[in-house]
Amino acid sequence: MISLLLILVMSLFFSGIIIRTKSILSGRKGPGILQPMLDILRLWKKGSVVSTTTSFIFQIAPTAYLASVIMAVLMIPHGDKPGFISFDGDFIMFAYVLAFGKFLMIISALDTGSSFEGMGASREALFSMLVEPAFFILLGSFALFTGQNSFRDIFSSLHYGSQISYLLGGLASFVLVMIAMIENSRMPLDDPKTHLELTMVHEVMILDNSGFDLGLINYTTNLKFAMYGALISNFFIGLLPLEFSIPMFLAIQIGFAITVGIIESFMARFRMGHNPQFVFILTSVSLLIFFGVLLVLGKFV
Repeated sequence: MISLLLILVMSLFFSGIIIRTKSILSGRKGPGILQPMLDILRLWKKGSVVSTTTSFIFQIAPTAYLASVIMAVLMIPHGDKPGFISFDGDFIMFAYVLAFGKFLMIISALDTGSSFEGMGASREALFSMLVEPAFFILLGSFALFTGQNSFRDIFSSLHYGSQISYLLGGLASFVLVMIAMIENSRMPLDDPKTHLELTMVHEVMILDNSGFDLGLINYTTNLKFAMYGALISNFFIGLLPLEFSIPMFLAIQIGFAITVGIIESFMARFRMGHNPQFVFILTSVSLLIFFGVLLVLGKFV
């Protein structure tokens, strides 16, 4: 339960830290750290405008999207403290619960009948499909490394004892940061600030959402960022007591948000045709982690 509370707290500040970092790096004062959350609260106070051409799927998709991410967050441990939901193979359910929410958002975009939203939905589906092998190879590698097959057991059994194992932890953090950028449609694959439909991915999918529903979608993005930050922090928390693990968790989350801001400040957006190549690189890095695990375990013949 401690993990859920910490993730919910960080979700209030994550986007604000990103925007603040980008403002500082561009020489601007920028809004306050809580401004994105205040914008979401303002949206929650408004009603939603729903097109008469849409079905009930369009209306339930934002709520189901948030519910799927909350369900995934409940599976994330905090070091050796298990998540609210914990069982063998829970990281598989974690991935497919997130996929369920993403699927509903995709068919919600298609439900509007807009060719632009359908274009964005197809891109979102492609990127999500391509990033899935990287996630499973990564978690499968650490399951092999620790001999465990649940989030809590993997992270509590993870001990770094050599230079190769430290390298594996660093590569795993890089892969999760990039997965978070892809899943939340950020640079270098997508620009959340663009309004050119031909180059938009996630933003073009939610053009018909407004008011309360749009607020739910925006908050879910913040929650997903904090969720992936929690996964990254678990690679380093280990068996530390709470008085040390909680400050480390917060420091890693803040560092993650600052990293996202730096990436978006200094990286240009890829051409759309290069995005699949970039996502495939993450699978290659995950395979490198897998071979590194085999090397550490002495399983190379």
